[in-house]
Amino acid sequence: MPMILAIQNIPLERLAVALIPVGVVLLILNAWSLSVRTSLAAIGRMLLQLMLLGYLLGYIFQTDTSWVVIGLLTVMLVAASWISLRVSSSGRRELLPSVLLSILLGGGSTLLIITQVVLGLDPWYAPRMMVPLAGMIFANCMNAVSLAIERFQSEISRGEPSETARQTALEAALIPITNSLFAVGLVSIPGMMTGQVLAQEDPLTAARYQIMVMCMMFGSSGLSVSICLTLIVRRAGEHADK
Repeated sequence: MPMILAIQNIPLERLAVALIPVGVVLLILNAWSLSVRTSLAAIGRMLLQLMLLGYLLGYIFQTDTSWVVIGLLTVMLVAASWISLRVSSSGRRELLPSVLLSILLGGGSTLLIITQVVLGLDPWYAPRMMVPLAGMIFANCMNAVSLAIERFQSEISRGEPSETARQTALEAALIPITNSLFAVGLVSIPGMMTGQVLAQEDPLTAARYQIMVMCMMFGSSGLSVSICLTLIVRRAGEHADK
């Protein structure tokens, strides 16, 4: 009989062991005279946010009210848009509307296609599927847009034309997800597929879900970055005309 690995609850004392590599990295940063404040703040927020999320999702997953899910998605969207501008060299408030709109259109349209057409959720807002998928999409868009903005501003500061900077920024923003497409199934076994296999799902079924995830990640990031860069270039052109 094959051994079946059940997903177990991790005791806090064993979970704390996972912080050992984190502590080593922080020590390296300090030894190399680099600031550890950002990393410490990020780790602290991660711990707090995930613990709160664990409690919150217990309530969200049991709700039968669509407005609760819509409210949570709105918070996720705004947070992703704001965090993506952390690396921006110009005012975050000035760029926020463009980023918010780009993630809403690029990520939101992808989320609708996946949940309403591919999965056919019933009800349409089914929290156990809608919330995790929205989180994956918005986080992916956030990272891609952040990379694109940082690269675009860097190219502009070097004197590159807006069109050239836009092309370079889009290409750079898609590097992580493109690498993932090349590596998936060869170098890495993605998290969703691993989780489904551990939950004793058929590997071929898990593979189909992972294909869906990779498509939504590439599509949402590409659409969001394209829209964001188009809006930024247009905005820069309007300011130049004035």
